[in-house]
Amino acid sequence: MKLTSKSFADQQFIPQANAFGKIDPESHIALAGNRNPHLAWADVPEGTKSFVVICHDPDVPSKGDDVNQEGREVPASLPRVDFYHWVLVDVAGSVREIPEGAYSDGITPRGKGGPLAVHDTRQGINDYTGWFAADRDMSGDYFGYDGPCPPWNDAIVHRYVFTVYALDIDRVQVEGRFTGPDVLRAIQGHVLAQAAITGKYTLNPALAPA
Repeated sequence: MKLTSKSFADQQFIPQANAFGKIDPESHIALAGNRNPHLAWADVPEGTKSFVVICHDPDVPSKGDDVNQEGREVPASLPRVDFYHWVLVDVAGSVREIPEGAYSDGITPRGKGGPLAVHDTRQGINDYTGWFAADRDMSGDYFGYDGPCPPWNDAIVHRYVFTVYALDIDRVQVEGRFTGPDVLRAIQGHVLAQAAITGKYTLNPALAPA
């Protein structure tokens, strides 16, 4: 399988249109376009009945002590953990493309609804659900796609890995408020092929592209 995107090239920076946050000279972070990127895949194996799409950031700080704190930096040496930005299941086996903005076009405070989504697909909750849990204005279940918004004081550029899995089943056996790890466990033994592309993003002005 091969995965491509018209929104960004593999190993290149993701546009602000596809991000949750963008650099703001006054407040460090401002809200961005938050459109899901375009994805297209080819060379699908015979017997494919459905697809799963997952986007995760493997570079999230394992401790939040220094995150977005004035006069401090999240050190590059800090151990990193996964943060899931998009969990989409039950994409029909005949589909080969997801248009930009088809599943997300802007930010919804307290999160978009789910799990039911367009074209008889379902979406899991992303990790903004936990990130905003204590925020009175933003807390809620964040279903579907919400794009990059890494710490503005992080010493490293974050990677966003979009992976499409071709499955030999029509429907993934998860229900309700399912997560990325729930789906990865449920599709074990059902993956016929997979393909990935990686985009980069930062809110640190010292690391951002000109």
